[in-house]
Amino acid sequence: MSAPLRAAAAGAAAALRRAGGAAAAAAAAAQAPAARRAAASAAAPPPPPPPPPPAGEPLSVGFIGVGNMGGPMAACLLRAGHRVTVFDRSGDAVKRLTEQGAAAAGSPREIAETPGVAAVISMLPSTEHVRDAYEGPEGVLRASALQPPLLIDCSTISPLYTQELAQRVAGRRLAPQPPRAFMPWTAGGGGGAASAAPRLVDAPVSGGVAAARDGSLTFMCGGPEEAVGAARALLGAMGARLLHLGGPGLGQAAKLCNNVALAVQMAGVSEALALGIALGLDPGQLSDVMSGSSARCWTLDCYSPVPGVMPDAPSSRGYTGGFSAQLMLKDLRLAMELASATRTPAPMAQNVSQLYRQVVDATAEGRPLDFSAIFKYVHSSLPGL
Repeated sequence: MSAPLRAAAAGAAAALRRAGGAAAAAAAAAQAPAARRAAASAAAPPPPPPPPPPAGEPLSVGFIGVGNMGGPMAACLLRAGHRVTVFDRSGDAVKRLTEQGAAAAGSPREIAETPGVAAVISMLPSTEHVRDAYEGPEGVLRASALQPPLLIDCSTISPLYTQELAQRVAGRRLAPQPPRAFMPWTAGGGGGAASAAPRLVDAPVSGGVAAARDGSLTFMCGGPEEAVGAARALLGAMGARLLHLGGPGLGQAAKLCNNVALAVQMAGVSEALALGIALGLDPGQLSDVMSGSSARCWTLDCYSPVPGVMPDAPSSRGYTGGFSAQLMLKDLRLAMELASATRTPAPMAQNVSQLYRQVVDATAEGRPLDFSAIFKYVHSSLPGL
């Protein structure tokens, strides 16, 4: 990272810390002595949370990016009764959703100009894809009459860019439309929704394709409290858990920290299982031993990297589907940029990123493989691999 970029990233990282500090301050206030809490409550009672939309009320939702993750997520919204309009550069991906009842749009801008659309959700591979979807020539923010009061980005991208995007979103104004009770900011400032700005929530996910299919994802959210509260109406149809972590970008920051741990975990489990195989142990039995011992983790319980141990895992399908090694490498790079900006040592992220680079390089000319293929490529000397 160049010196100017490092300085800019350091400044933005400081802003992330300030956003987190505000959330921490709120948490500390909540733990104040009972008498002080009571006095503060009597002096300034907190406003009630915004009401959710009426139970069963369908919302009009735009969804940008309906691939491996976005497709099943959009399908969950359809099953919940919402009206969904989708955009993706892949015609096949769009067709799978239109066959389930979704409408198709020609661009993110078209979705954002659709009268009555309550929210736009995006699930895209990288920061560059998100930038294009929101700020490109046919992006959401190019809409001549911006309709959705709520923008939710579920991609895993740079939290520094997320903060920039949140500022640009706050600088836009919504087209005239009736206020929505569960989106209190749409009441405007005397001028109705025409004088109101939309809100951005960053809500990256954890759980993988299986959780996206059955609606049990975890959402890590950053953004204004009122916007995160409103987002629950939609995220609840796609997930089982929603965590509000603070201001803009902190959902992304949490996701990147999670993926550093996941990348290291997958590499460690792969190494241990490879050693066991070399010593003559059955990988399924060894996995059972480790899952019942102190090494237990999500990789062992749900996502074995060894073919045949779990029939539904990507490793048993030729490492296809799931979360690609390219995306894991991208997330590790983003995490290392943040570590550099905050002067946080990250030797494990640096070392494991070299292993994922081997996987990506080995499959550069072919179909992207799941990140659990680190077992196959790092331990390719094992018999049968």
